Amino acid sequence: MNIQSDPHTLERAAQCGASEDEIRDVIQTGFIIPAKYGRMAKAKVYPYAQVRHGKRYEQKRIEVVYSSENDTIVTVTVYVFYGKWERNDADPV
Repeated sequence: MNIQSDPHTLERAAQCGASEDEIRDVIQTGFIIPAKYGRMAKAKVYPYAQVRHGKRYEQKRIEVVYSSENDTIVTVTVYVFYGKWERNDADPV
């Protein structure tokens, strides 16, 4: 399936700390999360262990909201959160 991202979406995602490769990875291997307005969303937690804006974070969570049109996935919004998430063994990684 083709994944299409608007250049503005990629630029804003990069400013928040998510690369185009990570966005594709979230869509392909992330876990499903709730979304509004008939859209779909997936998330994935990545090891981070770096300093961002003066604070050290162990992980980052990337959430991608997207729609599916024919054989193409179109990204709508990318959210990036920094922190530490507990992992449940039933949760996909």
